Order: sequence, then structure tokens, then C-alpha cells
Amino acid sequence: MSDQTRAPLWFAMLLAVALIVSVSALIFGAKPMTLSQALAALSSPAGGTDSIIVWTLRMPRSIAAYFAGAALAVSGYLLQSITRNPLAAPDLTGVTAGAVAFIVASFVLFPAVSSTLFPAIGMVGGLAAAALTLWTARGGRASPLHLALGGITVALFLNAVTTYLLVRGGPQSPSVLFWLSGGFQGRSWAQVGYMLPWIVVGLGIALCCHRIIALLSLGDGAAAGMGANPVLWKLVLLAAAICLVAGVTPVAGPVAFVGLAAPHLVRLLRPGSALWALLLNIALGGCLLMTADALARSVAAPREIPVSIFTALIGGPVFVYLTQRGPRPGAGGGRR
Repeated sequence: MSDQTRAPLWFAMLLAVALIVSVSALIFGAKPMTLSQALAALSSPAGGTDSIIVWTLRMPRSIAAYFAGAALAVSGYLLQSITRNPLAAPDLTGVTAGAVAFIVASFVLFPAVSSTLFPAIGMVGGLAAAALTLWTARGGRASPLHLALGGITVALFLNAVTTYLLVRGGPQSPSVLFWLSGGFQGRSWAQVGYMLPWIVVGLGIALCCHRIIALLSLGDGAAAGMGANPVLWKLVLLAAAICLVAGVTPVAGPVAFVGLAAPHLVRLLRPGSALWALLLNIALGGCLLMTADALARSVAAPREIPVSIFTALIGGPVFVYLTQRGPRPGAGGGRR
């Protein structure tokens, strides 16, 4: 099967799986439903208790999880592409920890700040953490393991800052701790609308720059020789990657490993071009996180399990495999 037919087929299959998972997510939960009950509630938004559960609780939650997973997967793909490092990811480069630390600082120290500014605050924190990590790892030119260790060091430092702020926060700390556990419990249409503009902007930039991503995957010298400015475009793509994290973090909290695992799973599908790599990351990342969220609220219903437990079951083995595999050139999704 050629690359021209393989990638669209995988994309269609992933969308089909996401549709099946989304329907299943309407059925399972603290109040189980039959398929006919869920479909009836779906077709009648004002039809009673089942309709309220489906339309105000389960559907917006699944949609939020799908968009968040797509955003984190593409963010990880962009970070791996611009650093040419297979271990780059929002949580392993300190980007997520930076966004979390700045948001918590705003919440605790400046309670009058509107929550609508949290994505912008998170983006500033993510940029600062990414810059610190790249400086620690010699501008991203170090080995993949060196970059991962630098990112983990920055993340641990920022997590310590976050912990100090929580201790200082007093009575408002429990609500922040609930958010820090990561997940989509209680998320509504308001949260979907809250995160969507940031995700649309980040995904839009990534999709529009797919040819640049393919050039950067060849190396800075080759990209410059073909007329691209590697430094400028890396800054643009870095901003897009952090924009995606900034949109997700205020709603979902820190969700680990999706940004690391999804791009590598997509590479196993051999997308053939940067554009299809982006599209497959959107489909696979969304499917992974929506599935993890469905399991998080169904396995021990009516209690909930943090969604990061299920994402770690996927991302943990991928991380171990990559660290044992050793460095390899490039991390882009297109042809080399």
C-alpha cells in the first residue's frame, strides 16, 4: 500500500474509532444507559434526565477531551520537529510545568485576575520554561536524553514552586489541587468554548506551516538552502506548540505523555508527509485522550480516576523504549 493511500485510510479509521468511543462515552458512567437511551437523549436535548446527562455532562466532556488530546499530540509533534529530538514533549520540556506554575501563581497571588487570562498567562509560562530548557540543553543541540533531563530538571523546579504556592494559598488550595490532578470532570460547553480559540489558532499555524516542518526535518542547513529561515520558523512553531498547551492546561490541568506518545505512534503509521503527520496526530491524540477520559470515569464509577494514569500506561513504555533506543537523526513526520 502506498503512502498516498495508507495515511488517508489510517485517518478515516481513527475518526471511526473516535466516533465509536464518543458514543460509548455517552453510555457508560455513574448512570449507565443503553444505546437506545443514549441515542434518544442525543436526539432530544430537552427530553429529561438522560438528555441533561448527555448534553450538559458527557458530550461536552468528551469533546473537550478530544480537542485537548489533538492539541497535545500536535504540540509534541511540533516540539520534536523543531528540536529534531524524539524525547521532546510538552511535559518533558517543562512547557506544561511552566504553564501550570504561572497559572497557579496568578490564582494564588493575584486572585482578582480573570480566568479568561489564564491561557495567555500559561503561554508566557510555557515560553519561559521552554527557553530555560533549551538553554540548559545547549540550545536543543544536545543528545535527546540530555534534553529530556534538562526538561525534567526544569519541570521539577517549577513543580516545587507550584507546591510552595499551594502551601501559601490556604483555603483555595483544594480547588487547585483538584485541577492539578488532571482530567475533565465537570467540564461543560463553557470550557470547550474557552479552550477552542487557542487550539484552533495553534492547529491552524501548524497546518499552514506543514511545508516548513518538512524542510526543518531535513536539517537547518538544508532548510536555509531552500530559502527558509530556520530560526524564525522555529520560533513560530514553538509559539504554536505552546499556544496549544496554553489552551488545554487551564481546562484539563497537566495531562502527561500524550504529547510524547502520539507523535511516535503516528510515525509507526508511516504518514509520508508532514501534513498527514499533523492530521494523524490530531486524530490519534484526540482518540487517545477521549478513550482515557472515558475509562477514567467508567472503570471505578461513580468514582473517578485521574486521566493521566491511563495516558501514562501508554506514554511510559514509549518513553522507556525511546531512552533505550538511543539517538537518531531527525524527529519530523515527513519524508527524509
